[in-house]
Amino acid sequence: MTGERVERRLAAVLAGTVEDYGRLMRADEEAVLIRLKTIRQTFVAPAIESHRGRIVKTSGDTMLAEFARPVDAARSAVEVQRAMAAQNGGKAKEAKIEFRIGMHVGDIMIDENDIFGDCVNIAVRLQGLADPGGI
Repeated sequence: MTGERVERRLAAVLAGTVEDYGRLMRADEEAVLIRLKTIRQTFVAPAIESHRGRIVKTSGDTMLAEFARPVDAARSAVEVQRAMAAQNGGKAKEAKIEFRIGMHVGDIMIDENDIFGDCVNIAVRLQGLADPGGI
């Protein structure tokens, strides 16, 4: 052990992923990338920020966000899913971008601007259990 202290805190972690991202990308990579970036800028980031959260990172079809309070994470997730349902209205099933969202509250470790720990791992696993468009 180096003697370096690891920063820890209690947090609500929100993990999101795009349902069937591989199929969407195979159909039209550039269009999906542009749509996903627009969705993140228009719906996701504002919802997270308005509920006092921060986006820790995004990578391809995944996103990780941190909140100080579980109720803020839950409200943010509901707001995102409602916005996505509205923007998907009228689109064919194969053209919809839908998120699966998982949330968990627990102790996290912070290293630079990233977060780690069982809380993060559990939130990621829970997102896989959510229905498309669900939390």
